[in-house]
Amino acid sequence: MASLPSYVGLLYDSIRPSFDPSVARSEMERGVPKERVLNSRVLAEIAVTLDFANPVDAMSFEDWYFNDIRRVGWFDFRHPLSGRVLRAHFKAGAIGELRPVEGADRPWQRDVTMEYLR
Repeated sequence: MASLPSYVGLLYDSIRPSFDPSVARSEMERGVPKERVLNSRVLAEIAVTLDFANPVDAMSFEDWYFNDIRRVGWFDFRHPLSGRVLRAHFKAGAIGELRPVEGADRPWQRDVTMEYLR
């Protein structure tokens, strides 16, 4: 099983978790709408900014993305808020654009969204 490489950092001020509650809602003629749970597990998303210390790490990440997980594969990563190790993949296989950031300690970044089952 692949794991998110150790040289990949997460910017903690960029973390934006969300999920689809997987609830069906039926409007009623009168009264409160009825709701029911559709699935026991939900697909959660976490949007983060990945950062890299240097261009070599950024290119190594691309190699990992294309060769190890083959763009759509699942990998283990440590959730930045809970600390739990989860299996995730990049939403629609997208890893965003690599961009340089002036004045940052780790000056190469990518915005990504990872999906995992909760």
